[in-house]
Amino acid sequence: MKQLLRRSDFRRFFLALTVSMVAESVLLLALAVWVKELTGSDGLAGATFVALTAPMVLAPLVGWVVDRAPRRTLFVALNAITAALLLPLLTVRDASQLWIVYAVAAGYGLSYIALGATVTALVQELVPADLLPDANGASQTVKQGLRLAGPLLGAGLYVLLGGPALAAACALGFLVAAAIGLALRPATATADRFGSVADPNPVAAPTGATTPSGTDGTAATGGRGALVAGLRHLVAEPALRRALVAVVVATVGLGFGETLWFAYVDQGLGRPPAFLGVLVSVQGIGGLVGGIGSAALVRRLGELSTLALGVAALAVGTLAMVRPNLMLAFVGIVLIGLGLPMSMVGVMTLIQRRTPANLVGRVSAALDALASGPQSVAIGAGALLVGLVDYRLLYAAIGVVLLVAAGYLLTGRRLTTPIEPAPAVEPVEPAPAAAG
Repeated sequence: MKQLLRRSDFRRFFLALTVSMVAESVLLLALAVWVKELTGSDGLAGATFVALTAPMVLAPLVGWVVDRAPRRTLFVALNAITAALLLPLLTVRDASQLWIVYAVAAGYGLSYIALGATVTALVQELVPADLLPDANGASQTVKQGLRLAGPLLGAGLYVLLGGPALAAACALGFLVAAAIGLALRPATATADRFGSVADPNPVAAPTGATTPSGTDGTAATGGRGALVAGLRHLVAEPALRRALVAVVVATVGLGFGETLWFAYVDQGLGRPPAFLGVLVSVQGIGGLVGGIGSAALVRRLGELSTLALGVAALAVGTLAMVRPNLMLAFVGIVLIGLGLPMSMVGVMTLIQRRTPANLVGRVSAALDALASGPQSVAIGAGALLVGLVDYRLLYAAIGVVLLVAAGYLLTGRRLTTPIEPAPAVEPVEPAPAAAG
């Protein structure tokens, strides 16, 4: 981590990313609370999350744009555009303007996809391969911390400021992130073997990695082939293909589990629904620990093994919910919190190390789309099943499915290897350009 923080560009990027993620997390829940207050309808409030996730269908196009634009410039532009996108919320006063909230939520969701793909690609550009786990672990630690504090902060600020003022404050946050991002230096324009603009220290494709025709963005230079190049690479590269299958299975299982929490708290623990907030906070604590420790696991075990451990932690945490008990609830939710960042850091590092630089945006966006689509369906199916099937049986089924996914990952663990740390070297700052 010390080597990472010695890199001035990464320090600037990480500060900008943190400010951007704070603004993002604060507003996500507040939009639904705002709709609830405007309409009094739980259904219309829930529809806010539908609007946020609907742009996922555009993920291939988003990934294509990310791979065609300078990542540092795009990071700044996306934060500035998101700030401008929030300004219509300043005019919302009553339920007749509900369409404005939904339209902004849809644009916000699109920005979320684009920023996610851009950050994955930009991290690959900013740091050498041996520091990728540390960079991803740092971002996940912040993300898990915001999972703990963001919704509470957003709800509190909404009550204190109101919707329009909160939107203005978040817009300011995105503008600050964009301003910090302007300090990032452009990458040196050196063409790599894939024909992209690469970092001066590009991530080399590992031995045995394949780049089938059309997956590198050169053989299929336009049309549908360029848009689906990320999906082709995910399916063609052995380690990524195994991770893809496991991630989709795991997100479907977690999607089913999303709808069981209220039944678990009410029927199992005999607590009021508000107690779910306590469990979410405990999960955030586990997430912080997982985010901090995941880089060391990736470096020691490799990406697939770390991903397998993360999914296994999710499985054991889910199985702990089969027997309603307060102590087991805390143990289980901590394990779930640990498993999420471990899984994310494993997947992100795997994508960055196994994907050509000019394809990372499409691969990241494709994985998001393939995971989020089935997860949304699973959430809906879970909402129906929880009224028909004992929630304990559903938790047991989800836990078994997650264990199978973890085992599948472990059988392919030799596809990835531990990451050897490079010798500690102070990054060389470029000399200022000569005047005239």
